[in-house]
Parts: sequence; structure tokens; C-alpha cells
Amino acid sequence: MINHVTRGIKISVKVFFDGSYFKNYILNYSFSYTISILNQSKNSVQLKSRHWRIFDSLNSDIIIDGEGVIGEKPIIKPGDSHEYSSGCLIKSTVGAMRGFYNMIDINTGKKFRAYIPTFKLNSPQALN
Repeated sequence: MINHVTRGIKISVKVFFDGSYFKNYILNYSFSYTISILNQSKNSVQLKSRHWRIFDSLNSDIIIDGEGVIGEKPIIKPGDSHEYSSGCLIKSTVGAMRGFYNMIDINTGKKFRAYIPTFKLNSPQALN
């Protein structure tokens, strides 16, 4: 598990290789990940949006921006956490992801970024 803390918001990531398959006659490697967002600060926060940069060793980087996560904009109270799972496809056996969540401190109204640590997307074939 990979962890990073920004302003009391601890982001933890677990990555899983789901296999390879053809999509539109192109071989793709599928990865899923589970992210846990733990609020270790003294104030409630809300996740407003996300920014991802997906690195694929055979292609250009993919940038993804969107509202919330999996259709939610969770409010996380001090000591509470929010967990969700998602996934991505890349065309090579080696890649990585990193990004950040745009958050707002509910008590102060201040906006900030909670950084998601870089995590590797490696298929078992790449490890041999």
C-alpha cells in the first residue's frame, strides 16, 4: 500500500492487475485500484473534484479531470474515511498514475489539493 498525507488528509492506494484483453483489436492491460481517504485533520473536508495523470510507457500521458469520485463528492469528518475502487486500461505492461483531489475545508472555506501518491501499474509479464 502506498500512502501520502497532505494537510492531514491521508491518501492510501492499493493496486491490482486484472488481466489483459483485446479492445478494438488492441491489446490492453487492465488495472484496478482502491483508494482510502482518511481525514486526520481537525476539520471536516469535502472532495470536490479529481485530477489524474496516467503514464503509459507506449503512449502519451492521459489526463483525466472530473467532478468528485465515482459520482460522489463525499464530506469526510475528522477521524472518518471514504473508500472507493476504480480502474484504468493502458496499452503497455508498465505504467503509473498520480494526481490530486481538489478539497475544501468545510470549517474555513479554504480550498486545497490533497495529493495522490504515484503508484505503479505493472503487469506480471513486466516483472520477469
